[in-house]
Order: sequence, then structure tokens, then C-alpha cells
Amino acid sequence: MTKKKIIILGAGLAGLSAAWHLKERGIRAAIYEKEDTVGGLCRSKQVNGFVFDCDGHLFHFRNSYTLELVKKLLKGNLARHERSAWINNFGIFSRYPFQANLCALPKPIASECLWGFIRATDSRAKSSQENFLKWIYDTFGEGIARHFMVPYNKKFWTVPLERMSCPWTDKFIPQFGLSEVVNGFFEKSNIQLGYNAFFWYPKKGGIIQLPMAFEKQIGEVFKNCCVSQIDLRKKEMTIKGRGRERFDTLILTIPLPELIKIIKPLPGRILDSFNRLRWNSIFNLNLGVEGPCQEGKHWVYFPHKETVFFRAGFFHNFSSLTVPDGKSALYTEVSYPKNKPINRERMVKRILSDLYKARILNKDNKVVALDTNDLRYGYPIYDRYYPRATAEIKKFLSSNNIIACGRYGGWQYMSMEDALLDGKAAASAI
Repeated sequence: MTKKKIIILGAGLAGLSAAWHLKERGIRAAIYEKEDTVGGLCRSKQVNGFVFDCDGHLFHFRNSYTLELVKKLLKGNLARHERSAWINNFGIFSRYPFQANLCALPKPIASECLWGFIRATDSRAKSSQENFLKWIYDTFGEGIARHFMVPYNKKFWTVPLERMSCPWTDKFIPQFGLSEVVNGFFEKSNIQLGYNAFFWYPKKGGIIQLPMAFEKQIGEVFKNCCVSQIDLRKKEMTIKGRGRERFDTLILTIPLPELIKIIKPLPGRILDSFNRLRWNSIFNLNLGVEGPCQEGKHWVYFPHKETVFFRAGFFHNFSSLTVPDGKSALYTEVSYPKNKPINRERMVKRILSDLYKARILNKDNKVVALDTNDLRYGYPIYDRYYPRATAEIKKFLSSNNIIACGRYGGWQYMSMEDALLDGKAAASAI
């Protein structure tokens, strides 16, 4: 009997996890990756002695299986950190989560937030999943919504929040009881709350250490392979410069919108579903600077319009081995709509200006290294078309022996742990 040929498109975490778990079962799969290195978004690069990740990537583990798997692969190159996350608003830094640390805010704003939360708690039975905006007001009340949740999420998602659904909120947005919010109104809270209260990061080498560890154990990863066409009738894909490859089963981790360009035949109704997919894009600027910078902070959120980026994080506080002695490194993230591309040069200047205005950088922090990453596919947007469009696409792909998985193949808001588990699930489905 001829063995079935399994091909995995994309060597990000989901694709690598799928290949690793298949190999554990004695099943061979070939991975094709368009870039010259593995990792997908979880890549790192060295610039003037700094280790920069492609945007910010930290491990948050809810599942003991994934924690043990990552520990096994990294062989001791993993450190656990207690989160030090902050919010820059009203000209001050307050601790994250916002709703559990009201004591740092100006008293009138803190009082507005507390009373709004109390009123929302009293009517919690009426809490709505109708749309994301209404869910925010029903869950947190007017004050927290107005001063943090609404402006931050509008800035992050780049679309009107009333157009979004919210099946993802319970997993990624911390929600607390009245006692935690009241306690945080009167005094600084030392309780770590939320799914990312602790995180893990490689001691050296940046986030790419995990994809590289996977690659060493998997073996067969073909890089610089750009797929130009997938023929569903022939079960064959065309790779630029390499010819054609047949497959029996395809595990797909590349962004779903890319399939419009390469899959044929594509029925009209499925094409309509692809055209209903929405997403934001992320511009990431990494900087290496002279001297100390925001010692002790891991990342900071910026909800206000005056600052162009929505978040900044600090590599040197994840691992001192990411920077040369006496220097610091940070990343910033700017979200923008997919149909409104940015001017990179102007954006870099604006980010630098805002970093000084927000007191993230000071006059002694001379920039000595700079790296940019413009990520076309940031986060899939959960609008009213999302459930039906993604369900129809996945059903169509499945009927053609294509398993869509990972953040972009599965078209879901995912953590790195989720991507690893989704790859495992894809392998189990074969």
C-alpha cells in the first residue's frame, strides 16, 4: 500500500507542532515555508548585537502539557517571570489590569470607574453578547469603558467596536469580581490577575529558539518555498522554482485570505466567504538604545490617541542577554486598517517622537539599532460575518482533505500556546 503524502504549509508554531506530533506517531510530513527561516511571526534577528523578536512574543501557559513540551524542547533555556505590566494614561503609569488598580488614577476618574462597575455588577444578569461595545459597557460599566476599554480596543482593532462580536473575550480580557475592583480602588493590589499574570521567555537567543528546537527534531523543513497554486482536483501544489508536489492531506497554517490567490477551483459561495474575512495590520518598530530604559517594566499599554502605538515592551527585561552591556531594547506596536497602508518612514519618526513624549525614552537613550516589521496580517477581526464565513471556508477545505490550523490557518485570536495545541490537534486528526 502506498503511504499517504502529508504536506504542511507554513513553519510557524502550529505547522511545526503538527509535524512534531506526527513524527511522534511515526508519521512523516514535509513542511514548506516561504521564508528563509522557521518560526513564522515567532522569529528573532540580531541587529548590532541586539536580539530583536518580530514583534512581542511571550509564553503564557494554561496547559501543563504545553509547558512541559516547551521545557523539553528548550532544554533549560527558559525563564519564568512575574508580569510587570502597566498602562500609560492621564500622564501617569498605573498597573495593569486597569480595573483592578484604580487607586493610581486621579480620584474623580477612579470614583467614576468604581461606581460604573458597581452599577454594571448590579445588572450583570443583563450582560449582552450582542456586540463587543455593548459587552464592554455591560461588563465593566461606563467609567472603565470610557477611560480604558473603549479607547484602547478602538485603537487596537481599528474598527467600530459595535461591529465586532465577542466569543474571544472570556479568554483574553481579565474579568474580576466586585471585591477585587473595590480593593484596587483603595490600595495597590499585589495580586496577579488574568491569564498572563506570569510568562516564560528564553534565557538567550530570543523567541526563535523554540521554532529552531522544533526544526532540529523534525528534520524535513523546506524553506524559501513560495506556493503559487494549489490544484484541488489534482491534489497538487506548485512551488515557485521547485515544480509540483502531490499531496493526500494538506495541513494549512498560512493566512486564509492568501488562499484566494492560489487555490483552484474555488466555488463562488466560498469565494464570497473569503472576501468577508477582515483583519488589522501591525507595524512593529524595534529599537536598541544606550543606557537604562524602563527598568522592571515588561510592557506598557497606551489607550489614548496622542500616542500612535498601542503597546511597548522591553526585551532587556525579558532577558538581559538580548542586549549588549549598558544598553536596552524595546518594541512598539502600531495597529492600522488593512485598507489604509502606512508610510513606514513617517511612522518611524512619529513613534520615536511619541516615545519621548510619553517618557518611555529620555535624552540619554540614543538609538543605536533599529529594525522594522510590517505585518500585513495582525489579528483576525470577529465581525458579524466571521462565524459563517470561517465555518463555510473550513468545511470546504476539510472536504478537500485540507486541515486549517493555527492563528492564521484557523483564523483565530490565538496565543502561542494555542497555536501549539492546534498543531497537535491537526496531527491527531490524521
